[in-house]
Amino acid sequence: MNGNGSGVQEGVVIVVREADRFLMIQRAAGILAGGAWCFVGGGIEAGETQAEAAGREFAEEVGGEVDPLEKVWEWHRPDGGLVLHWWHCRRRPGALLANPAEVAALGWYDLRGARALPDLLDSNRVFLDSVAGGIRSFPVPD
Repeated sequence: MNGNGSGVQEGVVIVVREADRFLMIQRAAGILAGGAWCFVGGGIEAGETQAEAAGREFAEEVGGEVDPLEKVWEWHRPDGGLVLHWWHCRRRPGALLANPAEVAALGWYDLRGARALPDLLDSNRVFLDSVAGGIRSFPVPD
């Protein structure tokens, strides 16, 4: 995850909602927060916009393409060392395939199911509890 020159790491979180279900991933073992469930996301690279990072991270982790629509939330880790920018994105048509180096599993979950995932990352739980219900759902692509 790239910093912004201030020692703060910045990342993006990609929120895709289709037919009232959210795309969630389980992080692969052996990486940071391995085994935890969360939305697709990752670091912003030098010179990259948040929207560009959202598209790149989605492709890297689940092999699909998204259209970033709008930033919907921002989360700051309590120690101040990490800022996550949450982007509502529309998925383009096409199959998704988890990158095994980063993703152990992926699935579509309604709000209740997403909240019940084991080892759900804290920031994701706060998002689901406070923001997710207002995120517009899109039809499932062909």
